[in-house]
Amino acid sequence: MNINIGDYAIPIIFAFVCIFGLIKRTDIFGEFVKGAEEGLHTVKDIFPSLMALVVSVGMFRSCGGVELLSELLKPVTDFFGFPDECTPLLILRPFSGSGAVAVFESILGTEGADSFAGRVASVMLGSSETTFYTIAVYFAATKVKKTRYVLAAALVGDLCGWFLSGIAVRLFLGG
Repeated sequence: MNINIGDYAIPIIFAFVCIFGLIKRTDIFGEFVKGAEEGLHTVKDIFPSLMALVVSVGMFRSCGGVELLSELLKPVTDFFGFPDECTPLLILRPFSGSGAVAVFESILGTEGADSFAGRVASVMLGSSETTFYTIAVYFAATKVKKTRYVLAAALVGDLCGWFLSGIAVRLFLGG
């Protein structure tokens, strides 16, 4: 019989919290309702930023903006030896995690996981962040309005991760 601890993790944690709450004589249900209410307030604060981001990314993709920007970036990406197949991933990753994963899956499906483009895309996905999404969510939740330096620093970090991913794959994996 093969027992997988992952199947029991959530029920065990739930039981532990309930038993701990009973020992501490805490109104478990009341605390749960209070936490759910706070969560709904957070969703209300974050939702407008998320909706604007999702709609704008969808519009950008559907109008051909990704392809246009990919062509404009081609001289720079060629100079760094960056695979053309990964340029749409470079463009979408800061805005949309799901869009980036869709492009990533397309790269792996057409080029293969062991190809240079597949390896660069894998490193890029692991070493970059959905910068605008993260800033929109966390700063909206904490009500921070001034994001100027955070955005610049995050985008420089992403840029380094993107271009160094090609160098790292060539250096360590012989791409």
